[in-house]
Amino acid sequence: MSEFRLAFPACVVAGKHRLTAEDIVLLRKHAFPEGIRTSQDVGAMLALNNSCPEKCAEWNAFFVEQLAGFIVNHTHPQGSLDDINVAWIMRMFTTDGVVNSALELELILHIMELSADVPGELRALALDQLRLAITDGIGGYKQSRAVDRRSITRQDVDFTMRIFRSIAAGGVIAVAPAEYGVFQQIEQATLPAANHPHWAGIMAAVELLDRFEPRRSRWLRIVDEEPVAQAAVA
Repeated sequence: MSEFRLAFPACVVAGKHRLTAEDIVLLRKHAFPEGIRTSQDVGAMLALNNSCPEKCAEWNAFFVEQLAGFIVNHTHPQGSLDDINVAWIMRMFTTDGVVNSALELELILHIMELSADVPGELRALALDQLRLAITDGIGGYKQSRAVDRRSITRQDVDFTMRIFRSIAAGGVIAVAPAEYGVFQQIEQATLPAANHPHWAGIMAAVELLDRFEPRRSRWLRIVDEEPVAQAAVA
């Protein structure tokens, strides 16, 4: 089994404590001149993200932009997501259902925004980060939540609508059982009188869909590349 190694200049950048704007220019020009296109590129991005404790805003934007574009536009099904993509995203960026960081949560949200179709399981995962922030005080959303309290804030309303805006139509948010269950857990964990007024409107709009699609089985497959089981670096 071959050992994963970073090429120059990524190998030099990975040894730094802080990623700077100058490092991002270097990476764009020499390491990823055509952007993220292969599983090896993904592995390099994840290695860089994991090895450098401090990151500049330019890295955060680069990480989200490049990985989201790769996952949606350069893996099958192109332009969309399916259950296999979602399983890969969960394996890469969550631990026991908890998104590891605010940056990785932003990546997941941007993936959802770019995709023409988003499985309910991924929307349920994203929404569950709100529940985890409220009930357990953990997760990527907890790290970016401005107010730490057991009620729904305006920020929480905006976060929820970012997840569900693409399927909200005619005053209805039609959701699958997984998403519906998370909504109910959040509702039970908060006091209605303390929640932001817009939350009641969201809950009134939520309707349960009785529709299930068969689960497919294949590896995450990159366009013009061999099937990829995993592109992660510890």
